[in-house]
Order: sequence, then C-alpha cells, then structure tokens
Amino acid sequence: MKTRKIARGEFRRSANNDGTFGGLKDSVSHKPSGTAHKNEKYTINIKVNGQPYELKIGNKLDEVGPSHTLVYTLRETLGLTGTKVGCDQGACGACTVLMDGKAILSCMTLTVECDGKSITTVEGIEDTKTGELHPLQQAFIDNTAFQCGFCTPGIIMSSKALLDKNPSPTEQDVKQALAGHYCRCISHYLVIRAVMEAAGKRR
Repeated sequence: MKTRKIARGEFRRSANNDGTFGGLKDSVSHKPSGTAHKNEKYTINIKVNGQPYELKIGNKLDEVGPSHTLVYTLRETLGLTGTKVGCDQGACGACTVLMDGKAILSCMTLTVECDGKSITTVEGIEDTKTGELHPLQQAFIDNTAFQCGFCTPGIIMSSKALLDKNPSPTEQDVKQALAGHYCRCISHYLVIRAVMEAAGKRR
C-alpha cells in the first residue's frame, strides 16, 4: 500500500472556518503540487518615472523572473542604467531609488514586490517640460560633488527623498539621510554643501 506524507501546511489548509479540522480526507484530496496553477499567467503593474509598465512574471527571455531584483529589472529589462549596482548586498547605497516617494535599496527589493508601486529613478527627476536638471543635480555639478559619478545617482535619490520630506534640513539631517552611502572618490563635505545649496534654492 502506497503512503504519502502529509505536510503540516496541509493540516492548516484543511481547517474549517470555525478553526476545526476537516480531517485527512480533505487534505489528501488536493491536486499534486505544480498542477493547480499550471496554465495561469502572472503580471505585475508598476509605474517608473511616470510611465506605466505591465510586466509578465516567468522564466522566459521576455519575462521578469520571480527572483529578479528591482535594480536588475530597471537596468536589464527597462534600460534605465542610471541606477547602479555596487555591492549588490544593500550596504553601499548606489542602487537607491524612490518607491512611492521613499528611498529604498533596489538591489534588496524583488520586482514582484513592486506591484502597484510608483518608482522614481535618477532619470526621472529632471523637469519633463523644460528639460532642466533637478536642483539637486545642478547643485552637485556646481559644487563638484562627484568624481567618477558611480555612487552619485543613489546619493541624489536619497537627498531628494530627504528634501521632499524636509525642505529645510540641517547639515545633521543631511548627514543622517546619507549615512548609508559609501563613496571613495569625493569629499562628503562637498555632497553636504550641494544638498544644502539645493535646499536653499527650493525654499
């Protein structure tokens, strides 16, 4: 006689609404794993820099993999290479983007977690009508607050999240907001000066 082990999760699934169990009969009658949703197609909808995207989730070349991070999707699927991959472990801040206005690490965020969210990258903060750079971008140029520029997009995005929330930050506020960013090229004092200058222009 063939037997099948019953997983603990199946006992939970066989529970009735009142908390009692329907017994093993209901539990063993479930369809074999992998057949229940075999033909279903999954998609997610996200908005990136104001542009809506419907992304298919799967393992084909034209689909977003379930394990794809947001930074991978932004760069490899959508072609938005302004967002950088540094440590790829959430420690350097280079991959920072905004999700619904909040700074997040896109290398630590799965794309499938972004369904229904609005994402802003460094490509999306300039004035779309005039083409002028965002005040933060211009302030970084004016104060030479970058060198190789690899870390700059992430720093700018965290700075934008700060100024959107607090238009008149102190230097200590800026330091705290950028504490998770690492850059070996530049003086961080120039970054702080640039952010403070941009804050002054926005008042």
